[in-house]
Amino acid sequence: MRSVSLDFFRGFTVVLMIVVNNPGSWDFIYPPLDHSIWNGCTPTDLVFPFFLFATGNSLSFVMNKYEVNKLLIIKIIKRFILIFMIGLFLNWFPFLMYMDGHLVPKPWHWFNKNGLETGVRILGVLQRIAICYLVASFIIMYVKKKYLWHICFILLGIYWILCIHFGLPNDPYSLQGYFGTSIDKSIIGTVHLYKGEGIPFDPEGLMSTISAIVEVLFGYLLGNLIIKNDKNYTLLANLLLIGCGFLLLGYTLDYLVPINKKIWSSSYTIYTSGLAILLLSFLIWIIDIRKIQLGITHFFISFGKNPLFIFVLSGLVPRLLNLILIKSGEDTVNPLEWLYEHIFQNVSKDYRLGSFLFSLFMVTCYWLIAFLLDKKKIYIKV
Repeated sequence: MRSVSLDFFRGFTVVLMIVVNNPGSWDFIYPPLDHSIWNGCTPTDLVFPFFLFATGNSLSFVMNKYEVNKLLIIKIIKRFILIFMIGLFLNWFPFLMYMDGHLVPKPWHWFNKNGLETGVRILGVLQRIAICYLVASFIIMYVKKKYLWHICFILLGIYWILCIHFGLPNDPYSLQGYFGTSIDKSIIGTVHLYKGEGIPFDPEGLMSTISAIVEVLFGYLLGNLIIKNDKNYTLLANLLLIGCGFLLLGYTLDYLVPINKKIWSSSYTIYTSGLAILLLSFLIWIIDIRKIQLGITHFFISFGKNPLFIFVLSGLVPRLLNLILIKSGEDTVNPLEWLYEHIFQNVSKDYRLGSFLFSLFMVTCYWLIAFLLDKKKIYIKV
């Protein structure tokens, strides 16, 4: 059984992900389309938690259909391994790199131009999805539903305590004071961590995954609520009440635990789950209760029916095109950079507009693929 409102929700999340990950230039981005520098939450910071919430929502439609047995456990573990390995493949792809102007095989680790050892990043978005899916599935299988809400808030409380107890005294939620980085270094290794913050720090680190798992569980619990009740105004009122309650709780906790995506703070999980519930409530009202199906509805649903495939494809294409260098003035650029510089950058004196239009162009390209797959009823599942 497919849920049209959930397909729309997933599709909207994938579209927003493509927009924020594919600007024409990272130097020219409208503020809402950029991540918070540290504390806070922009629309861009909602993409990943919405994806995890949708994952949990999907689990509510799937897990209730199967008995807990050896076959189900094997299926869950296989899916975890496959998603994790696809994420690792994406980090390593296309297995080639330019070094001193020459195209060479991309090793597991190497020394960069500054003489510092670096390597293929082990963690990432898909890897976090895989881990959250695995742990959440086992919790759902072995914990009675009436206790799941308790488990969610216990996990958030444990993560909160860990941050305070093992983090830097008086500054446990800062980049330098966050306790999870030392654990990632000891288990994953500094060489294979993300370094986009200027120091080895992974925003998809192991410890912050504790809180991210709860995002999936919240999605599952809300999915159960939707399945068990008719899609009417009573259900809508309950969803709105829960969503607003989460939002208020997240805002309140922000004074104690800053809302922060990069360490996936407990308040961030609650706050973003509240927003996800409110958005899903709105979609249920429009699509399922009022039965309004506009053209834009089908646009997002096309993405929502193959979300993981489109996500992976949107990561593979730019990486592959990075191997193709085109002469542009005194510089060399890849085909996507050439397209932005020669077409979209000239649209306006405000380069942010051209950069944004380029990202919409990329959305259109991936939509054509999603539309054709949906039209042929091809749904690529992992």
